[in-house]
Amino acid sequence: MDMPNKRARLLVVLVVLCGFLTVAGVRPASADALTDSLSFDDTPLTVQNGRFVDGNGREIVLRGYNVSGETKLAENKGLPFASVADARKSATALRTLGGGNSVRFLLSWAYAEPVKGQVDTTYLANATAQMRAFLDAGIRVYPDFHQDLYSRWLFDSDSWYTGDGAPKWAVDLGSYPDESCGICLLWGQNITQNGAVKAAQYDFWHNNHGLQDSFLATAQKTMAYLKANLAAEEFAGVVGFDPYNEPYAGSYDSGQNSRTWERDLLWPFYVKFRARMDAAGWTDKPALVEPNLFWNGNVSKEEGGLLDAGTLGSRYVFNTHFYDQKAISGILMWGNASDGQYVGDFGTVRDRAAAAGTTAVVSEFGHPLNGSTAGKAPTVLKAMYQALDSRVKGANWWSAPAGSGPVLSGTQWQWDIYNGRHHELMNDNPDKVMASGDAWNDEDLSAVKLNDSGTAVLRQDARLLDRIYPSATSGSTAAFTYEDRSRDGSTTLTWNPVPSGLPQVSSLVGSGQYAVLVWRSGSGSAPTELHLPASFPTVTTTVVSDLGTVYGPPAYSSSTPVGAAVEPGGTGSRRLLLTDADSGVLHYALVTNGATSPSASALAAARSELAAWTAQKFG
Repeated sequence: MDMPNKRARLLVVLVVLCGFLTVAGVRPASADALTDSLSFDDTPLTVQNGRFVDGNGREIVLRGYNVSGETKLAENKGLPFASVADARKSATALRTLGGGNSVRFLLSWAYAEPVKGQVDTTYLANATAQMRAFLDAGIRVYPDFHQDLYSRWLFDSDSWYTGDGAPKWAVDLGSYPDESCGICLLWGQNITQNGAVKAAQYDFWHNNHGLQDSFLATAQKTMAYLKANLAAEEFAGVVGFDPYNEPYAGSYDSGQNSRTWERDLLWPFYVKFRARMDAAGWTDKPALVEPNLFWNGNVSKEEGGLLDAGTLGSRYVFNTHFYDQKAISGILMWGNASDGQYVGDFGTVRDRAAAAGTTAVVSEFGHPLNGSTAGKAPTVLKAMYQALDSRVKGANWWSAPAGSGPVLSGTQWQWDIYNGRHHELMNDNPDKVMASGDAWNDEDLSAVKLNDSGTAVLRQDARLLDRIYPSATSGSTAAFTYEDRSRDGSTTLTWNPVPSGLPQVSSLVGSGQYAVLVWRSGSGSAPTELHLPASFPTVTTTVVSDLGTVYGPPAYSSSTPVGAAVEPGGTGSRRLLLTDADSGVLHYALVTNGATSPSASALAAARSELAAWTAQKFG
């Protein structure tokens, strides 16, 4: 994705020769001009010891968005974007505005195989070119063959709802009943109430009419095409493949339940998909497999989570979604989300992945930004990001940080630059032109849109979305937290204040945002990296670490324990780099934008407090 290592090494030498030294409080004016010269993360990811790991042995956290629900629509023929230029615009905005380093990239079976047995290589070429726009921006990608309610072709032209996924020929094979959801308030109720949807899902999982065989064959051809048409350095940025979005049985066989359905039908499908990945040249990349849709829901919950699949190991990732259906309903949860609202739900994800011997990714989470429950979005999303960061609520974090658990990877639903500007004929009905929101079943969850000048702008608080997170940890993370100080209207949400028992740290942070990372060093030489949001200008960022204290980190060099650099991809987004020269040693770092030219004595006092706190809590 980035320049060759030889050129990178040469530029590092030039940086050192230019005198970018590790002097606290001194930052050359050209520090942010360093472009793509420090590329440590252009290696393929693998799964080791329950973590994503890069080629430098660092623990990797993926954060980003789904790109995008536009794939569900017909207006751009099942592609996320109308053009490669739009894909590039979106990728740059996702990096600089949204702080993402990864995307779940949606693909459509209907457009990949419009005629049974015939893969549309034009569609695959267009999808590959759009995917490349993200890879070139330094963003890792994992494709997803997306479906909702099985297929658009199940629905009548005057239906209240629509679907996406399977091609028309697959639906024609089934002779399904006329679709009807009955009394449905949300489109998702079709999953369990619409007879046509249920019958089609059942046929797919039982491979009736050879449907599953056709899907697997198309998936293999798609993966082989991507492998052949992406350059080696681009393909290295492809994390793996999500085989099937939100699987559900449709109907259970006699005596079957959700757990036995996962065991007898879903898991064997994943084993077959894994074999197709191997045949397509994806042997070293994991399958990001999703359990039964309702396994961890907070309204309708069914036993599952691939409990009978044994140890998944390095060839699979436990991949799940989470939406607060109680909050979305507007009835089952009064008021807003609060500190620690979802640490239990996301803790279940961590526990299930650990028991399966692999890592986890929450590939969908979010909340509507329009409608009767949109007012809950600021707190619901803050609580979800909080639970991704740590399994300890903010009020308890400083007293019990060792319980944080691994930082979870996650991609928010969704990143659709066309939000509010669609022109979708719902179920091909010219009398039902969908333009508002996401143009799909009245959804409106996109974090981004284009303004009238065609510029990408956020629809949510930038403090919430553009976050500090440990994108790469040299060793293993022991604890992490981020207080984003995001807003709910005019109210600043502070769920994790620095306790009064740490007065020097509290004074340094003030009313600013802050993150704390505690990690145990590994044996690799590449540094630990944290994404620096736009709200953390390099010149006014304070770092207090056992590795050094600095206000305005200098440009990174190989001899700089605390330094800053741009992130790969040429978008101008930035990262903080922390370099240790040991193995198995516990390190800590506080990063804040709350201080203004702190004195050396203030930095030293905060460092002493953090050192004592770390020794007490992790000793």
